[in-house]
Amino acid sequence: MKKEVLLEAQRLFLSRHPGGFADPDLVAKGKKFKMGQHGDFARAQFAESRFDAPRDIVEAMATLVSRSALVSMFEKPKFKAAASTLSPMEIEDWAGSLRQLLHGDQKTGFESLVAALSRHKLAKWTLVTVVPAYYDQQAEVFVKPSTAKLIIGKLALDLSYSATPTWKFYQGYREAVLKMRRIARDVKAPTNPSFTGFLMMTLDGQG
Repeated sequence: MKKEVLLEAQRLFLSRHPGGFADPDLVAKGKKFKMGQHGDFARAQFAESRFDAPRDIVEAMATLVSRSALVSMFEKPKFKAAASTLSPMEIEDWAGSLRQLLHGDQKTGFESLVAALSRHKLAKWTLVTVVPAYYDQQAEVFVKPSTAKLIIGKLALDLSYSATPTWKFYQGYREAVLKMRRIARDVKAPTNPSFTGFLMMTLDGQG
């Protein structure tokens, strides 16, 4: 990792926003993403006790995707349409995969969710990572392809991006984001998605 590039990004960010994410203008801009509101929804709807009703889980997934400012307008209707036409077995598959991802063996859950979504051509990084990114905003990361590739390139991270979501990349990217957040702590990013947003804003066009 090019630590000096990360620290320069932090310096540039703080020159524009001395209070980091606590600056009033960024607080105002952040409200449109509704991270707190969507996080509360995710933690309520995807609590482990809720998975006894898999159909409700799938409906909540579709609701969160449709409301999210992180997911593109092109992906939202496709996800909603697929979720509404799942067979009972597929509903169990989607819900069971998410349960593992959030509350069990993460690797198994991640890979089974990718497999389940791929049957509907929905195995996109954004759709695979959006629920965990809202559910635990301090531990999990949202993978937006353009942002991930920018961060990897500018900071020379030892990661190989692939369009198909893989656990290996997710695990490595998450570890890198958490490490960088500790280094650039003065930006005061309240969540991991906020931190990758800071990197997107400052690294784009730099060097």
